[in-house]
Amino acid sequence: MKLGFVGSGAITEAVVTGLMKSRSDISAVVVSPRSPHVAARLAEMFPIVRVGADNQDVVDSAEIVFLAIRPQIAEEVVRELSFRKGQHVVSFIAAVQIEALAGWIDVPTTITRAIPLPFVAELRGATAIYPPNDQIADLFSSLGTALQAKDLKQYDLFGAASALMATYFGLLETSARWLEAEGMSYDQASMYLKQLFGALSHVTDTSGEQSFVAMASEFSTKGGLNEQVFREFTENGGTKALTLALQSVLKRIEQS
Repeated sequence: MKLGFVGSGAITEAVVTGLMKSRSDISAVVVSPRSPHVAARLAEMFPIVRVGADNQDVVDSAEIVFLAIRPQIAEEVVRELSFRKGQHVVSFIAAVQIEALAGWIDVPTTITRAIPLPFVAELRGATAIYPPNDQIADLFSSLGTALQAKDLKQYDLFGAASALMATYFGLLETSARWLEAEGMSYDQASMYLKQLFGALSHVTDTSGEQSFVAMASEFSTKGGLNEQVFREFTENGGTKALTLALQSVLKRIEQS
């Protein structure tokens, strides 16, 4: 299997790193020279990775081409490339529909959209895929979990959910700064919260089919402190604000 990556930023680095850890059936990987430090680092780390002369070299050398470029420049970059009829293209480009991408490519190709997250470098996390494609799902299953969206709406919902990452870290920062204001050093607060939330993440990893409501109940004594914080968070608009933000993100994704 020969893979090519147009765009060599953080997500390309994470996907290539994960694949090199988890697959033995990849014979060659060609990465774009656009981010020279990332491209050179990957080529130095993995013998089968080479830096392409340019983006066209990446496309020419690959059976599966991954597009890992910013939406703002996507049309310009893709229209300049010549793809082969029947080639498989996997798009990481946020908010660019398959119909638009097919028009830019302008030859019959198989196009799959995917949302890999940085954790795939450590073979963790879930990658949403649309439309369902067993070959691409198999690749991303090697990097954690592959979730094949049954339709575009479900794929867009996965995309909206992936926008929660900064809020997660923002919650930790807000909590750390509150602890600091109450007299704890910021370093101590950060260490405690990292350990606390890291352990909670392990709980979700091992929870099987247990619901979030059930987990919340398990970690909340009736009339206790955990129950109080969530109740006051909800009463003061926390859950409403989160729901409104997700609805806003989904609308933005759907209108793109």
